[in-house]
Amino acid sequence: MASATGIPQTNPSSMDRIGEDEPLLGRAGDASQQQGKPLPWNLVLGTGTVAQAGIWILTAIVWSAIFSHDLILFSAHPLLNSAGILLLTQGILILQPTHTAQQKRHGTYVHFGFNQLGVIALIAGLIVIEINKARGGLDHFESTHAVLGIITYVLIIIQAIVGFTQYFTPGLWGSVDSAKKIYKYHRMSGYLVLVLALATVAAATQTGYNLFVLHIQLWAVLVAAILTLIGVFPRIKKQKLGLS
Repeated sequence: MASATGIPQTNPSSMDRIGEDEPLLGRAGDASQQQGKPLPWNLVLGTGTVAQAGIWILTAIVWSAIFSHDLILFSAHPLLNSAGILLLTQGILILQPTHTAQQKRHGTYVHFGFNQLGVIALIAGLIVIEINKARGGLDHFESTHAVLGIITYVLIIIQAIVGFTQYFTPGLWGSVDSAKKIYKYHRMSGYLVLVLALATVAAATQTGYNLFVLHIQLWAVLVAAILTLIGVFPRIKKQKLGLS
């Protein structure tokens, strides 16, 4: 609509919505759940298909290598960890495109479900490796993979606790408003955890068991990890990180 001066007028509320939905890369619609679209569509919306390709390829690489050899106690460690990272990635993808109050509420519940399953799988993977080390009398933190792994485990557990309390028990943070103020930090740390988790998988290719038994190629893991991040990062909404 044009004013008397001939200059087109814009609807402020419409512009606000565009700003809120603006992703880091691409157009607003590339990262926003459309009205009437089912929530699962968020998993492949926009560059979500690239992220799905990356994380499923990564999981397939790990699982195929494990099942190509005789299964031992240690086998459960990479199987559970890769499954956990797969689930955490789904948790990110399902929530990213939500923008209305109803979408955010439904997305948060599913996000929580994916994350809970992912955290359970990862903790189980941690327990397996600890039992395996105890049985074999092996040392801890001998490799970059081990160091990155424990850092990632700790951050994931903190991330899960903070995320749960922020949304479901905001009184622990003083009030709902106080809890909402740190949402953006929870989101930022979530992306950091994803990067660390993928780096940990990459570092695992340099461990003795992989070099002499599994033979998973570092380049293959890096390609899958990069694809995952290429799919996830462009859908990050700047407004949700307090960047606009």
